[in-house]
Amino acid sequence: MNKEDILRKVQALHWPKEDYWLVAGGAMVLYGLRDETRDLDLGCTTARADALAAAGVPFRYMDDGSGRWFTLDRDVEVFENWLLDRVELVEGVPVISLQGLRQMKAALDREKDRKDIALIDALLLTGPAIRG
Repeated sequence: MNKEDILRKVQALHWPKEDYWLVAGGAMVLYGLRDETRDLDLGCTTARADALAAAGVPFRYMDDGSGRWFTLDRDVEVFENWLLDRVELVEGVPVISLQGLRQMKAALDREKDRKDIALIDALLLTGPAIRG
Protein backbone atom coordinates (compact mmCIF):
# COMPACT_ATOMS: atom_id res chain seq x y z
CA MET A 1 0.00 0.00 0.00
CA ASN A 2 1.59 3.28 -1.08
CA LYS A 3 0.83 6.82 0.08
CA GLU A 4 -2.05 7.27 -2.37
CA ASP A 5 -3.60 3.94 -1.34
CA ILE A 6 -3.36 4.92 2.32
CA LEU A 7 -4.94 8.34 1.75
CA ARG A 8 -7.75 6.75 -0.27
CA LYS A 9 -8.48 4.12 2.41
CA VAL A 10 -8.46 6.67 5.22
CA GLN A 11 -10.74 9.07 3.34
CA ALA A 12 -13.15 6.22 2.58
CA LEU A 13 -13.69 5.70 6.32
CA HIS A 14 -15.43 9.09 6.61
CA TRP A 15 -14.41 9.32 10.28
CA PRO A 16 -13.86 12.64 12.05
CA LYS A 17 -10.14 13.39 12.34
CA GLU A 18 -10.47 13.51 16.12
CA ASP A 19 -11.49 9.82 16.20
CA TYR A 20 -8.40 8.11 14.73
CA TRP A 21 -4.72 8.30 13.82
CA LEU A 22 -2.31 6.32 11.67
CA VAL A 23 0.35 4.25 13.42
CA ALA A 24 3.07 1.79 12.40
CA GLY A 25 3.72 1.29 8.67
CA GLY A 26 1.11 3.78 7.47
CA ALA A 27 2.71 6.49 9.58
CA MET A 28 6.14 5.52 8.23
CA VAL A 29 4.84 5.98 4.67
CA LEU A 30 3.20 9.35 5.32
CA TYR A 31 6.37 10.62 7.01
CA GLY A 32 8.27 9.58 3.88
CA LEU A 33 10.32 6.93 5.68
CA ARG A 34 9.01 4.07 3.53
CA ASP A 35 7.48 3.87 0.08
CA GLU A 36 4.82 1.37 1.08
CA THR A 37 3.39 -0.83 3.81
CA ARG A 38 1.63 -4.17 3.55
CA ASP A 39 -1.26 -3.20 5.82
CA LEU A 40 -2.80 -0.24 7.57
CA ASP A 41 -2.92 0.08 11.35
CA LEU A 42 -4.94 2.82 13.01
CA GLY A 43 -5.40 3.91 16.57
CA CYS A 44 -8.83 5.16 17.62
CA THR A 45 -10.69 6.71 20.51
CA THR A 46 -12.94 4.70 22.80
CA ALA A 47 -15.95 6.46 21.25
CA ARG A 48 -14.91 5.27 17.76
CA ALA A 49 -14.26 1.76 19.14
CA ASP A 50 -17.75 1.75 20.70
CA ALA A 51 -19.25 2.78 17.35
CA LEU A 52 -17.34 0.02 15.52
CA ALA A 53 -18.49 -2.58 18.05
CA ALA A 54 -22.10 -1.35 17.81
CA ALA A 55 -21.86 -1.67 14.01
CA GLY A 56 -20.85 -5.31 14.39
CA VAL A 57 -17.20 -4.98 13.35
CA PRO A 58 -15.36 -8.06 14.68
CA PHE A 59 -12.89 -7.43 17.48
CA ARG A 60 -10.91 -9.07 20.23
CA TYR A 61 -9.42 -7.65 23.39
CA MET A 62 -5.72 -6.84 23.51
CA ASP A 63 -3.69 -9.31 25.55
CA ASP A 64 -2.78 -6.59 28.07
CA GLY A 65 -6.42 -5.51 28.44
CA SER A 66 -5.67 -2.00 27.17
CA GLY A 67 -8.39 -1.95 24.52
CA ARG A 68 -10.04 -3.62 21.56
CA TRP A 69 -8.47 -4.72 18.29
CA PHE A 70 -10.81 -4.47 15.28
CA THR A 71 -10.39 -5.99 11.85
CA LEU A 72 -12.05 -3.79 9.21
CA ASP A 73 -10.85 -5.83 6.26
CA ARG A 74 -7.92 -8.02 5.25
CA ASP A 75 -5.43 -5.16 5.41
CA VAL A 76 -6.91 -2.62 7.88
CA GLU A 77 -6.83 -3.04 11.64
CA VAL A 78 -7.89 -0.56 14.31
CA PHE A 79 -6.55 -0.49 17.88
CA GLU A 80 -8.45 1.28 20.63
CA ASN A 81 -6.39 3.98 22.38
CA TRP A 82 -3.04 2.84 20.90
CA LEU A 83 -1.20 6.13 21.15
CA LEU A 84 2.09 7.27 22.59
CA ASP A 85 2.95 10.98 22.68
CA ARG A 86 0.47 12.88 20.49
CA VAL A 87 -1.25 13.12 17.10
CA GLU A 88 -0.10 15.43 14.28
CA LEU A 89 -1.59 16.15 10.88
CA VAL A 90 0.52 14.90 7.98
CA GLU A 91 -0.91 15.37 4.49
CA GLY A 92 -4.12 16.39 6.30
CA VAL A 93 -4.36 13.00 8.04
CA PRO A 94 -4.03 12.37 11.80
CA VAL A 95 -0.78 10.49 12.41
CA ILE A 96 1.09 9.52 15.56
CA SER A 97 4.00 11.90 16.17
CA LEU A 98 7.50 10.81 15.19
CA GLN A 99 8.44 10.57 18.89
CA GLY A 100 5.37 8.45 19.57
CA LEU A 101 6.10 6.27 16.56
CA ARG A 102 9.65 5.78 17.80
CA GLN A 103 8.38 4.82 21.27
CA MET A 104 5.87 2.40 19.73
CA LYS A 105 8.56 0.77 17.59
CA ALA A 106 10.89 0.51 20.60
CA ALA A 107 8.15 -1.21 22.64
CA LEU A 108 7.49 -3.73 19.83
CA ASP A 109 11.26 -4.38 19.56
CA ARG A 110 11.26 -6.60 16.49
CA GLU A 111 14.13 -6.56 13.99
CA LYS A 112 12.07 -4.55 11.48
CA ASP A 113 11.16 -2.09 14.24
CA ARG A 114 14.83 -1.53 15.10
CA LYS A 115 15.48 -0.70 11.44
CA ASP A 116 12.51 1.69 11.48
CA ILE A 117 13.87 3.37 14.61
CA ALA A 118 17.11 4.14 12.77
CA LEU A 119 15.08 5.79 9.98
CA ILE A 120 13.00 7.76 12.49
CA ASP A 121 16.11 8.89 14.36
CA ALA A 122 17.68 10.12 11.12
CA LEU A 123 14.54 12.12 10.29
CA LEU A 124 14.32 13.55 13.81
CA LEU A 125 17.97 14.56 13.58
CA THR A 126 17.54 16.36 10.26
CA GLY A 127 14.21 17.95 11.20
CA PRO A 128 11.19 16.86 9.14
CA ALA A 129 9.83 19.39 6.67
CA ILE A 130 6.93 17.25 5.48
CA ARG A 131 4.21 18.17 7.91
CA GLY A 132 1.04 19.79 6.74
